[in-house]
Amino acid sequence: MPIDFLVAGLGNPGDRYTRTRHNLGFRAVEVLARRRGARWGKPAKGMVSTRVDVAGNDVLIVEPLTYMNLSGDVIAPLVAKESLPLNRLLVVCDDFAIPLGTIRLRKSGTDGGHNGIASVIDRVGTIDFARLRLGVGPVPPRVDPAEFVLAEFLPEEAALVDETIAAAADCIEAWVTLGVDKAMSRFNARKEAAPPEDPGGI
Repeated sequence: MPIDFLVAGLGNPGDRYTRTRHNLGFRAVEVLARRRGARWGKPAKGMVSTRVDVAGNDVLIVEPLTYMNLSGDVIAPLVAKESLPLNRLLVVCDDFAIPLGTIRLRKSGTDGGHNGIASVIDRVGTIDFARLRLGVGPVPPRVDPAEFVLAEFLPEEAALVDETIAAAADCIEAWVTLGVDKAMSRFNARKEAAPPEDPGGI
């Protein structure tokens, strides 16, 4: 039976990466699947997948197991196999350029330095698909961003990580049920935490 939507969470497979910042895309789609009582299938064709019903829409959720830099090798063949219009594809990933606790949905755009998005763009041949970026930043000074995203979150970040993941799952559901424009309006307007007041210079 043909699907209505495809949601791909990006990350790296294996226990070593499970709790890293780079795997926030995996964790977001896993929360959505859990909400819907879905069971994941066994690994096949370079991915694990499950199908969920969202307001009567048949949504295929996938996690590519090719490692981040080859995510498009799984997503592009699925899009072709399902003859899926690209406005029904959503890619969910981390983004170190935006702060933890912030999520940003976009209709299209460049890869923004994200290797997983770059792979998808390369394989589907266009930038015109939706992507949901989940903030994991900022990167501390003098820290290599590649090392930063492959490190685990700090214990004090746990609550905000959980909030980010829950908001992402909410946003995916809104993207399916309300459309990208309304979902963008609702979730991109989420306010970041206000910075602490400056107590004055020294």
